Amino acid sequence: MMNQQICFTSFSDSIKSYTLPERFTFPFCYEPHPLCLLASKELQQQLESHQQFQHEFEQTGKMFGVLLVENEQGEIGYLAAFSGKWLAPESTIKFVPSVFDLDDQTDFFHKENLIINRLNDQLEKLLINPQLAKYQLTLTSMLDQQNEQLEQHRSQMSLNRKIRKTKRSQVSSDFVDDELAQQLKQLAKESVHDKNQLRDLKQYWHDKITTVQQKLTVLTDEINAIKNKRKRLSTRLQKKLFKQYRLVNSAGVEKDLMELFQHAPYPMPPAGTGDCAAPKLLQYAFLQKLKPLAIAEFWWGCAPKSEIRQHKNFYAACSGKCQPILTHMLDGIAMDDNPLLVNPAAGKALEIIYQDDDIVVVNKPNEFLSVPGKNIEDSVYLRIKQQFPQATGTLIVHRLDMSTSGVMVLALTKRAQKNIQQQFVNRTIKKRYVALLEREVEREVEREVERKVEGDIEKTLMKNQGEINLPLRGDLEDRPRQLVCFEHGKQARTQWQIISVVDGKLKLYLYPETGRTHQLRVHCAHPQGLNIPILGDDLYGSNNYGNTHYGRNKGNDSDGNEKPQRLHLHAQMLTLSHPVSKEVMTFQVDEDF
Repeated sequence: MMNQQICFTSFSDSIKSYTLPERFTFPFCYEPHPLCLLASKELQQQLESHQQFQHEFEQTGKMFGVLLVENEQGEIGYLAAFSGKWLAPESTIKFVPSVFDLDDQTDFFHKENLIINRLNDQLEKLLINPQLAKYQLTLTSMLDQQNEQLEQHRSQMSLNRKIRKTKRSQVSSDFVDDELAQQLKQLAKESVHDKNQLRDLKQYWHDKITTVQQKLTVLTDEINAIKNKRKRLSTRLQKKLFKQYRLVNSAGVEKDLMELFQHAPYPMPPAGTGDCAAPKLLQYAFLQKLKPLAIAEFWWGCAPKSEIRQHKNFYAACSGKCQPILTHMLDGIAMDDNPLLVNPAAGKALEIIYQDDDIVVVNKPNEFLSVPGKNIEDSVYLRIKQQFPQATGTLIVHRLDMSTSGVMVLALTKRAQKNIQQQFVNRTIKKRYVALLEREVEREVEREVERKVEGDIEKTLMKNQGEINLPLRGDLEDRPRQLVCFEHGKQARTQWQIISVVDGKLKLYLYPETGRTHQLRVHCAHPQGLNIPILGDDLYGSNNYGNTHYGRNKGNDSDGNEKPQRLHLHAQMLTLSHPVSKEVMTFQVDEDF
């Protein structure tokens, strides 16, 4: 067994003045313990001292983690790890090993991977076969010609029907019975002739297309057969690899990834599962008889293109990859309470600013759910349902993020519900938000110049207004986060306009033209947006501590007392047509940030 001192790192300075944590960190929503902050600072100093690290992280960043531990001699230190695979250059940084090292057990992997690679070679040769491209082009051309000719013939048939209809009316008045019958018979023949021509044209193209399709199918069937075989072998190999990741907990119980994910929403673990920093750290600690005390993970380096990751910021463990793993690994360990189970709306009043027989308009407080959540029912929906039990509509016609405050309209009748929903679909409802961004403009400009991020944010901000158009989709591996995704994301567009600078921070209006989840938060924070997160944003901001939901980021009030830090995003104004009277109505509630 590896000596624990290889990866156990003692703090550089005395930590006698620090209080040890009473319980372990709840890894999916936390504020780093001061000793984890100190350990992270020491690790970051080591990363900064290596030029090779610096150069690599200018291109792409990585998540790092520290685990505060106590050894069998009662000494307090920490372990360090990084997420994913990485050929780290030689250094004095003592990273814990991977849970499973593929290089140490390569026999089964290389044997099966060799078969998959051979299939890839076969597939590549088939895909570059010139006959394949030829048949595909020919088929596409034939389908286009068929559609064009059939459309032309149908148009001619339609015209002929109109001509025959006119002739029939003339024949009825101009001819006697025998002549009338003869003329009508002729017109009927013309109709049949048109239909027969259409039938023959369809048959002609069917025969031609079928001939080419059959030749193409011979090639595509072979390609699909290889693809299917490759998929089966890849899935089988992936499952074998996942079974090599055997995660242990404090009681010494081992489970592999396939066992841990069998009851998860997606039984097949995502790629990269088991290689995150947190499982590595806990695995090493348990195997080396080290007692875990607290954990923290931070991002280091350039942000990914799709995700929002801030340099040196702390983040929670991802739910998609790590929740089934950490639930097992931390079983039996006393942990901090899960703040996601605490009702953030407790003690808060829901102000009604307008009501009639059809609609209710409220001023939703921040940290207040619009609809019941997975663990908490208290919400705008529940409060209004209790207050208006006679309502026949579904009430909810749009939502505000839990952390966002402001104007929200609800429908009391089915008629109002249908009308307002259609207004949202047609985008005739106008919304204006006010936001305070977390960074001083001047410092942000300097930082972008220093880090050589593409684009000139200074010129952008000097325009005082503009548009952000970044498509969004949910992060399946780390809900509720959203990703910028140009391939699969839904269109998301926001207009913005600067109001002023407040204490060195940017205050602006935001006009969402679409209503995607976290749209304004992502558009402000993303490098291709404004690149300045909204103040108090616990998911995308630079002052977050591991996704500390429900306003648990701390700040100070004017008297210097500690208080929760809120998301400085407020739905200030909403304009719509009344669903019954059709009167244009504007509701506005100001918020003093």
